[in-house]
Amino acid sequence: MTTAVDVEPGLYDIPAELYHSDPIPGGSLSSTGARTLVKKCPAAFKWQLDNPQPYNKALELGTAAHKLVLDDGPELVLVDAARWDTDAIKAEVAAIRAAGDIPLKRHELEQVQAMAAALRQHEEAARLLEPGSGVAEQSAFWEDAGIWRRCRFDWLRHDGQIVDYKTARSCRREDLEKAFNEHGYHQQQEWYIDGGLAFDLIDPDKPFQFVLQEKDPPYLVVVTTCDPMARGIGRHLNEVALNTYAICRERDEWPGYPINPMLSLPPYVERQYA
Repeated sequence: MTTAVDVEPGLYDIPAELYHSDPIPGGSLSSTGARTLVKKCPAAFKWQLDNPQPYNKALELGTAAHKLVLDDGPELVLVDAARWDTDAIKAEVAAIRAAGDIPLKRHELEQVQAMAAALRQHEEAARLLEPGSGVAEQSAFWEDAGIWRRCRFDWLRHDGQIVDYKTARSCRREDLEKAFNEHGYHQQQEWYIDGGLAFDLIDPDKPFQFVLQEKDPPYLVVVTTCDPMARGIGRHLNEVALNTYAICRERDEWPGYPINPMLSLPPYVERQYA
């Protein structure tokens, strides 16, 4: 796949930049877009679509960790300068990013190297992401009831299992539950399963697995998946997103939030005062 007019449903080994630029003529819906549609509103989704955002340092570090864990992605370039606020270093950093690579300070490079090493010491995570057991960063594009959908698998194992690697502030159970809800990872799981099933890439009996790793020492790792309730909610929200996307595209209308002439306090506050 090299141009926007040369797209057929399938699995592609393409650069991340091409995937994120959306090579589908007329556009396609990603898991991230679906989550924006239901977490915010169509107007926010359309603005993000029309206004690609510049790099985010936290995401950049996560991408750097992906590079070392999955052995795929942009090159990591050490910028070993005491200060990054000089004109010369700013220009060097900008040039590295313009080339599609990731500039890192020495402590940042050492951090992601330590994270990758710690993950390899986790028996289950190391098995799931063992080099040669799968292929990294594969992009799937498929049609669903007239809507093009897309996803990009972190790690697609040869035995038919999807593995997604994420960095996290905390891997404590309560914190992960909040993070899964906040970031819509339950939606992402079901979206990616749909992509895998569309091309018979996965074994339905093998659970989708998240490999989550803390960004601070000792870089603890947790391997988990969504329970049936979370999966059901994620699938329902994806259906809502697909229906919303289809209607907005057909009408070329992307509304904001609904009118709320009167608001209540959160239910837990009402319970306190009941």
